[in-house]
Order: sequence, then structure tokens, then C-alpha cells
Amino acid sequence: MKAVRNPTRHEPRRSGNAIIIAAMLISLCILSLVKSRYCSAPYAKPQRLAEAEAHEASGAAMEKSEEAALTVDEEPISAAPKEVAAERAASMSNKPICSETSKRSDVCEVEGDARLQGSSQIIFLPPSLTDREWKTKPYCRKHDPPAMRNVKEWTLKPFPGDAPPPQCSVNHTAPALVFSIAGFTGNLFHDFTDVLVPLFISAYQFRGEVQFVIAEHKSWWVSKFALIFKQLSNYEIIDADNDDRGTIHCFPRVIVGLSFHKELSADPARTPTGYTMAEFKSMLRKAYGLERPRAVPTGDQWDIRRKPRLLIITRKKTRVFLNERGMTDMAMSLGFDVRVAEPGMSTDLSKFARLVNSADVMIGVHGAGLTNMVFLPDGAVLIQVVPFGGLDWLARETFKEPAPAMRLHYLDYHIKPEESTISQQYAADDPVIKDPYAVHKRGWNEISRIYLENQNVKPQLGRLRETLLEALKHLPHGRHGRTEHD
Repeated sequence: MKAVRNPTRHEPRRSGNAIIIAAMLISLCILSLVKSRYCSAPYAKPQRLAEAEAHEASGAAMEKSEEAALTVDEEPISAAPKEVAAERAASMSNKPICSETSKRSDVCEVEGDARLQGSSQIIFLPPSLTDREWKTKPYCRKHDPPAMRNVKEWTLKPFPGDAPPPQCSVNHTAPALVFSIAGFTGNLFHDFTDVLVPLFISAYQFRGEVQFVIAEHKSWWVSKFALIFKQLSNYEIIDADNDDRGTIHCFPRVIVGLSFHKELSADPARTPTGYTMAEFKSMLRKAYGLERPRAVPTGDQWDIRRKPRLLIITRKKTRVFLNERGMTDMAMSLGFDVRVAEPGMSTDLSKFARLVNSADVMIGVHGAGLTNMVFLPDGAVLIQVVPFGGLDWLARETFKEPAPAMRLHYLDYHIKPEESTISQQYAADDPVIKDPYAVHKRGWNEISRIYLENQNVKPQLGRLRETLLEALKHLPHGRHGRTEHD
């Protein structure tokens, strides 16, 4: 009979093995959990620490947010910009609108919601631009009461405080440039030095995108210089005085008055983009279709234009050349092709400009006619005959000093007492002849009456010949003329 096994001795051993295996498996699971929880990435912070820091940061952010919320409750966000805007408005309203650009000119300028009523010479502005009235007369002779007598005053002032601002009748996108053509216009020198050159200085920067508003409008005058206006503005001129009463023109920018530099001059250091009288002359050539930018002869040997052309500016009332015929013959003997012409208020400016542009040398007694120098080609010669009477300063300021910037050669011929009719009107020992500067102390009216309004001249042909020969030296024609006739 086989022996029977006793199970009670082996069962405890098997149970102990199972417990050990189970414990090992549980340990492995625990280790895996710990690794995944605390060592998910090399050098990483323990997750609980990261969570704690995140919680603190979140709490701090919430505290800041709460503080910000409290700040917003205490002081609205819109308050700060309103304060800044108010300060800016106050600053703008205190900023000068009008300023002196020279001893001869004031200019007022505003950028913003400007509303112009031409018939009353008023420009209304928002309180943010000004808190007071400004007044000006837009003509470049503020130092000269007789010239300013007929120039109306313009006012720039804030919108009425107790009523809505004037409603716009016409809205403009280009800036407005307001100026007067009263004063001494009608005299060619003043047409250019008081209005047209300052207009060029002020308007050329806009390249046509500017609206002219003319006060004291004269149709004949505007028509005379229409071709120049068309070069400077793309828009029809507004006649301020004849604008419908109640019409309000609204502009994004308004300039009242023109900038003056010197007689017939544009200073490139003071123009907005450095433009000069060379650009002014170029504009005139384009306006009037002038063919000669430079004083050079033609290539055709049979063309009369191979001879240098002399233009004599003649006068009929005062400062007349008494020996004009002799001057012409003498100049022709030097090889000049001579032309004689007298410009006047009714002269067709286009035709006269073309005549002047055809000249290589222009000669005339001091006066408005010499203003036609603006049409001479570059390299031409201007000869100013200066009347007797200590008028060098006048000749210098009006025509001598402007000449180089126009790329012209300048010469002058000074009349002596024996070449002037003054010697027939006064004794040799009279202060008028002996001491002209004593007469100057009596004022401009006396200077003008004696030396400009009551003097004719008779240049001595021998002396004048030397001046014309000097002029030839400045021309490419010079050698030709002197070889044949000197």
C-alpha cells in the first residue's frame, strides 16, 4: 500500500512564495508611479514644487488684477487720454499762428479744420487751434503805409462759443493760400517783387496742389499773369471779395500772406525745399514757351541770331534816353543786332517775354522795365543805367543784387551830371548836383521827385561803347563781334 502525501506541509511554502512575488510586483508598480510622477524629465523641478510656484504666480496675478480693477474703479481709463488731449489743445491754442517772415512780410498758418469766409475776410478755427483773434494784411510791404492803405485786414478767430461752427458750403482737399494784389501792383517791378516772387516762394512747394484765394482781386491783373498762376496751382482762383456772401470754404490747412526774402529774390536756405530763382526762371520759360534757356548763338552761319542781340528798354515819360538813335547806331557798329522796345501796362506779356528771351544783352535806365530781366536766358548780360543823384543803393538792391541768382552777368553805367538834364535845371553849386546825399535826408518823396521823376539822360557814346564791349566779353558771340568791328 502506497504512502499518502501530507499536503499540509507544502501549502504554507507555496503561499509564502506567492506573497513574495505579489509584493515584488506591487513594489515595481509603486516605483514606476514614483518615477513617472517626480522624474518625468531630466533636471525638471518636482511637480508639486512647480504646481506650488504656479499657484503662487497665479495668486499674484490675481492680486494685481484685483488691484488694477480697483484702480479702474477709482480712475476711468479714458481720463488719462482726455487729460493729454486737453493739454495738447491748450498747447496748440497758445502756439502763435502768425509770425514775421521778414521785415516786409507776416504769414499766418494753421493746419486743421479751417473755415474761410472770403467776403468778410474771416477764417474760423476750432478752439483747439487758437483761443484768441489774429489779424494780418496779406501783402509784402507791411513797412510801407501808402502801399498797405488799400489792403484789407484778415481775421483768424475761434469758432463762436455760444453757437455751432459755420457750416461748410464747399469742402476743399488742397490747402488755401490767401494773398492780396492791392498795394503797388500794376507796376511791373512791384508785380514781381511784391507778389509773384513771394507767391513762388510760398506755393512752389505744393507742386500745384494749392488753392489761391485772392483779395482785392483785379480781373485784368489776374489775366495778365494767368499763365504763371497755372504753373503754380491746379485750381481756379477764388475771388475773395466777390465770393457769395455766406459761402464758407473749408480747408485742411490755410496760409494767409506770402513770404518775402529780398527784392526779386528767393533764398534757397529759407525756401521749404531749397528751390531758387533758377527754378523760378525755369517756371517762367515753361509758362510762356520761351525757347532759350541759355544765351548761345544758333548753329546756322546765315542766321541773324549768330549776332548777339541787344535789347534797349526805352521810356517815354521820364528817364528817357535822349540819344537813343545814336546808341543804336553805335551798338550796331559793334556787331549787335539791336531791338528797341517799351513795355507798358497794356503790353502783351507773352510776346514781350519772348522778345526779352531772344536778347543776349538788355540795357535800360533804372525803372520797372528792367524787371523783364526775369525772362533773359542764363548767361545773358543786364546793363543798368543808373541816373545821377547818388542812387547806387537803389540800383544795387533792385537789380544788381538779384542778377547773379538769375544766372545773369551784371554791368552798370553811372550817369554823370553833364549827361543828365538835371544839370540844365540846377546850378552847379546847388545841393541837388553838389551834394545829392543832403537831398536824400529830405526823404523818399524828394529823392523820387528830383532824381527819378524829373531826369532824362544822354549817355556819352564813347563811355557807353566800353560798357557794351565789356558785355560782349561775357558772351560766346563776343569774339565774333569784336573781330569784325573792334
